[in-house]
Amino acid sequence: MKRSTVLVVEADAALSRSIADFLEGHTYRVIIFSDAPDALEYVGNQKLPSVALLGMKLPGMSGFAAAERLKLAADVPIIFLMSQSDRQYYVEGLKKYAEDFVIKPVDMHELEARIQIVLGRLPTLDYGDEPVIRIDARLSIDLAQNRALVGGRTIGLTPTEAALAHVLMRHAPRVVQNHALLARVWPTEDVYEDTLRVHMHRLRRKLEADSHHPRYIRTERGVGYRFTIRPTSWPDDES
Repeated sequence: MKRSTVLVVEADAALSRSIADFLEGHTYRVIIFSDAPDALEYVGNQKLPSVALLGMKLPGMSGFAAAERLKLAADVPIIFLMSQSDRQYYVEGLKKYAEDFVIKPVDMHELEARIQIVLGRLPTLDYGDEPVIRIDARLSIDLAQNRALVGGRTIGLTPTEAALAHVLMRHAPRVVQNHALLARVWPTEDVYEDTLRVHMHRLRRKLEADSHHPRYIRTERGVGYRFTIRPTSWPDDES
């Protein structure tokens, strides 16, 4: 079974090592950084981690600033490592940046349980309660029902196609890098860019009037893909 990768960005070296020792004993692969710039460079150049654990007080950059930079680079779920003195930031952290947080001193069993919960949400990209997303007068996408409404016609989407559309629309009109799409849509599988291109080609054929001259999904060659139109009816709490 493929191991999930956990990125730990924490100034306290002893805490990072304790987390790594515990999680590696529970089948995780752990990568440690003590400062955010090195961690962000790693994420930009390597395969994405399954989840990131971020401390709040990092050399040269706050935990929130690191989380914001990480979210711009890739759709990686974040769990904050917070102290009791960070209590005033709990709500802000959850609303803007993270899926969860753990209070120091860290209970390793609790941390591992929270990682499992966060990772358990990812494969389905849980959008069952989303409304139909209206893109423009021609196109709407019903993620809950895995279908697109294209020029008055209903066209079925596979779960993978719906997941790709969901990630691209969440970030529209920004580019989503290839490695970010692979990590988000296939978090537990070894899938490569050739497979991504095939699925994106099929999705375009369903959504576009002319898939060779796409209006909605553009390729940024060598980088990734971009959904060009911010949905007009996207829920207010999406970022």
